[in-house]
Amino acid sequence: MEHASHPLILGIESSCDDTSAAVIRGPQVLSNVVANQALHAEVGGVVPEWASRAHLRKIQPVVQAALDKAGVTASDLDAIAYTLGPGLQGSLHVGTSFAKAMAWGLDIPSIPVHHMRAHILAHVLEPGLPPAYPFLCLTVSGGHTQLVKVRRPNDMEVLGQTLDDAAGEAFDKVAKLIGLPYPGGPVVDKLAAQGDPKAFSFSRPRMDGYNWSFSGLKTQVLNFLKQAQDKDANFVQDNQVDICASVQAAILDMLMAPLIQAVEDTGITEVAIAGGVSANSGLRARLAEANAEHGWTVHIPPMAYCTDNAAMIAAVGWLDALDALEGTLEASPSPRLPALTSLAQPKEG
Repeated sequence: MEHASHPLILGIESSCDDTSAAVIRGPQVLSNVVANQALHAEVGGVVPEWASRAHLRKIQPVVQAALDKAGVTASDLDAIAYTLGPGLQGSLHVGTSFAKAMAWGLDIPSIPVHHMRAHILAHVLEPGLPPAYPFLCLTVSGGHTQLVKVRRPNDMEVLGQTLDDAAGEAFDKVAKLIGLPYPGGPVVDKLAAQGDPKAFSFSRPRMDGYNWSFSGLKTQVLNFLKQAQDKDANFVQDNQVDICASVQAAILDMLMAPLIQAVEDTGITEVAIAGGVSANSGLRARLAEANAEHGWTVHIPPMAYCTDNAAMIAAVGWLDALDALEGTLEASPSPRLPALTSLAQPKEG
């Protein structure tokens, strides 16, 4: 692979509470370093001010570790990609400022990246086989739940999304109700594997089109637990695995219904998942079943590219660089960015 066609890209991700830096050359990931912030578990959720201060302490050593692990120096880089949004404002500012300053100092392009677009395009990275275009992507995380039609890397259409809570948020809220540690989603998944998904019945609300609403399910679980504990104070403790299995089954049924409908309506059978909840073993199993039952070609990302990471940010930087797109020093981070198109612009001249 020639250097000219596959530039060396540094990616920086700081949208929430993970500080990450990665170096890629084309689809090859040379390094992908992620520094977690365990301090948020003490209060059961991410504290924005704590997160931004931790990013300030960690970003320089994390970037240096990524360069060292990749066996390159800053002067070898062709561009720096970074998360512009969506995310926490303070956290985004740390990564954005660092990336733009470093790129300016090196006299190389900086490339702003939409975080959710990066989750989808993580599939272009090795060792996976990229989906053929067009494909449908179910993007599920703590902050987002979207069904996206991907025609090309720079041509994406949101077909449906959650109208309130994201699926990952629903997992975490239910986990908190039954006394599990934060982040609760992975713990629910682990316990669900030991329980009976039919032990308790919860309705599966269905919205118009390909949209979702998870707030009603959370209220169902809250009321169910309250009534059960009024009769038996040890109910949650004695039935924890079955509660997790039943709730997870409901959430997965709700996620799959619009996806199945979208495949039928569009005729697109290339299907991918992305985002933190794509690490959920139950969701992966459901996709594998659909792959066999419906004849889909399912693309499931490696675990390292499910949760927030800089390799996916660098991947978007690589694809935009190939299209001669770059950012400006005026690019401003934003907690809410609706579009899934490129945030970069054609090079001047």
